[in-house]
Amino acid sequence: MTLRAEPRDTSSVDEVLDFLADRPLVALTGAGLSTDSGIPDYRGPGAPVRMPMTYQEFVSGPVPQQRYWARSHLGWARMGHAEPNAGHRAMARLDPDLLITQNVDGLHEAAGSRQVVALHGRVSEVVCLGCGAITPRAALQERLAELNAGWLAEHASAAMRPDGDVELEETDGFVVPGCDGCGGLLKPHVVFFGENVPAERVARCYAAVEALGDDGVLLVAGSSLTVMSGLRFVKRAARAGTPVVIVNRGTTRGDDHATYTLAVGCSEFLTDLVERRG
Repeated sequence: MTLRAEPRDTSSVDEVLDFLADRPLVALTGAGLSTDSGIPDYRGPGAPVRMPMTYQEFVSGPVPQQRYWARSHLGWARMGHAEPNAGHRAMARLDPDLLITQNVDGLHEAAGSRQVVALHGRVSEVVCLGCGAITPRAALQERLAELNAGWLAEHASAAMRPDGDVELEETDGFVVPGCDGCGGLLKPHVVFFGENVPAERVARCYAAVEALGDDGVLLVAGSSLTVMSGLRFVKRAARAGTPVVIVNRGTTRGDDHATYTLAVGCSEFLTDLVERRG
């Protein structure tokens, strides 16, 4: 059964809340869950078309690296101060068997969620592609600020993007440091488009979804499921006969596999679900 509901269709929402009231859960979240924290999403209603930088482009030379870090320096100054919203806090209280997130903002962890797999990594970390050292993003932010004095103030009006950077075309002159240890190329510790999600993360998520059986539910919140990194878990659940509930403002690639789909806000729905589950 597939049920679509508008935000005011409370009887339909109530039906889904009742369905989820006492079932084991694995949750899969996307950018739509963080919009209430001021972080825009890629594909929600009204979102402009944005093409993120690919891994192949990033490693192709100093110009795209300069462009990425110039934008990211501005974006981190804002994303780094984002706070968990009611949806993140509700998810932490729901405490699903596993929380799979496609987001890199770290807000689930900040809200207190414990069993979290960050599929695409966390933008709060930086990895050296030379020696493999992983360091805090905040430390790099300080180095970038010292090398590029006035950059933040000069471009304060640049529009925020969902992956931790901003809309900015002119990045000439921005200075990008190398790794403190070996001088190698620094990259945010996230999975770029064109990279694969580490196999151990995928395996852990598959195992949690498969363990649900037909008594549990895969709950998708705030993801369009446009990329296969999240959609594959929906397909795996559906093949196994595990119910799938999708809560997202727009349509998703997983709708045909869902038991229920609701076009409602994530924060409101998850808060109501916490109350329903007691």
